[in-house]
Amino acid sequence: MAGLRRLSIAVLALAASLPAQAGLFDDTEARKELLRMREDFNQRIATLEASNRAQLELSNQIEALKAEVARLRGEVELLNHNMDSVQKRQKDFYVDLDERLRRIETGGAAAGPIDPAAESADYEAALNMLKGGQYGEAAAAFDAFVAKYPGSTFLPSAHFWAGSAALQSKDVNRASEHFNAVVNQWPDDPRAPDALLGVANCQRALGERKLEQKTLKDVIARYPQSAAAKSAKQRLGS
Repeated sequence: MAGLRRLSIAVLALAASLPAQAGLFDDTEARKELLRMREDFNQRIATLEASNRAQLELSNQIEALKAEVARLRGEVELLNHNMDSVQKRQKDFYVDLDERLRRIETGGAAAGPIDPAAESADYEAALNMLKGGQYGEAAAAFDAFVAKYPGSTFLPSAHFWAGSAALQSKDVNRASEHFNAVVNQWPDDPRAPDALLGVANCQRALGERKLEQKTLKDVIARYPQSAAAKSAKQRLGS
């Protein structure tokens, strides 16, 4: 833009100086010189405009490329996540298969390998029944899951939800068995505090108030930072 201003000043200066140079150039030559400079001026303007358009287009292309790179990065992250999930499923599948083969070699019961996808589908189906208020069906589905997948990593949660479904369907003794299974077999599992609170709920449903009070105190003592402990404190206080 600075070059354009200098060129404009030069054209104006030439136009102003023409009368003073009448003795050196006739009118025809002056007009030719003015037209030449005007054409040069217009050409430079056109060149600058083309350059500005090119710069703008380049800037737009750069922004488009940045957006495309961001999109591709997101896709790569998603693919990596999916790949990790697939690899974990494959690893779990082969670990389970290896364990079952060892059982067969040592005289254990023969069983086919577990399909991780089917395992997840069965678990989610039972959980959806519970969410839908189908408590009896959910309890039966979780019981079937526990029997079908005894080595599943979902087992602590399956027992917990089976207990919850059984308690909702008034099968208190069955609920207590599932809750106690979580507490006794997986005491460090994230579900354990709520499972122990579930035991207290079962005791309350059975009218065993002294046992309920003891279990609530156990929740606070064993899992003091848990949400279950907070609920236990409120119940003891009331």
